[in-house]
Amino acid sequence: MQKMALEVAELRVRYPGSARDAVAGIGFAVPAGEVFGLLGPNGAGKSTTQRVLTGQHRDFAGSVSVLGAPVSSWGRRLYERIGVGFELPASFPKLTVRENLAAFAALYRCPMPPAEAIEAVGLQDAADRRAATLSKGMKMRLNLARALLHRPDVLFLDEPTSGLDPANAAAVRAVIRAQADQGRTVFLTTHDMPAVEELCTRVAFMRAGRIVAIDTPRNLRLAYGRPSVVAESLVDGVLRRTEFPATDDPGLLALLATGRVQTVHTREAALGDVFIAVTAAAG
Repeated sequence: MQKMALEVAELRVRYPGSARDAVAGIGFAVPAGEVFGLLGPNGAGKSTTQRVLTGQHRDFAGSVSVLGAPVSSWGRRLYERIGVGFELPASFPKLTVRENLAAFAALYRCPMPPAEAIEAVGLQDAADRRAATLSKGMKMRLNLARALLHRPDVLFLDEPTSGLDPANAAAVRAVIRAQADQGRTVFLTTHDMPAVEELCTRVAFMRAGRIVAIDTPRNLRLAYGRPSVVAESLVDGVLRRTEFPATDDPGLLALLATGRVQTVHTREAALGDVFIAVTAAAG
């Protein structure tokens, strides 16, 4: 029987003074070693779900288990078993990267040496720089190093590539992939579709507190995505890009007949299309 890292059943959260549930009876299970993505528009309930799973929000109804035990039963021991990296970097700005990790390592019983965490995220060249002087990409990698210090079984990551340039985003994704390859479970909330496509084994979409779709990225693309054909044509000296639903679309055939088409290529269904389709349909 497959071991589950996270199990959620009928989770319901309503904040005081609110007229509706922030999380409205959702359920899912995440096997150990899976990279699971929780996606949805702002206000869908993703952050609340993550706060429940990480023991930060304790006023909820339903059943929530982490690593085989109810989340409410763990107490402080939970933070020896999970690592948390949220969107805003958490560090001491006047301390160096090495000093930051040494300070955080002191909070755990059996942390890895700071040098090992620094190497894991590729910050060797910045190890003795103050955190305040780091680029955002480096700060996000420092955030990841801090979350990895105690070799957690489950990583909770919230927007780990937010605002990063393509090179830094790729570097952060590579760190996450390496952790998954080592057998860690990763629970990822993000709007970065390339990260989801590259990393996630399965994806759940939330809207208005409910899960409206859950499956592998490929199956979701097949079910909800819309492949198309894109033609670029030169009209009066201006390059125009037109999208058609199929290769035999009458509009595309007519355009090809004009002789003005310069390029034609197929566009596969994307997870971003799925995002729009399932969250809009559930609105």
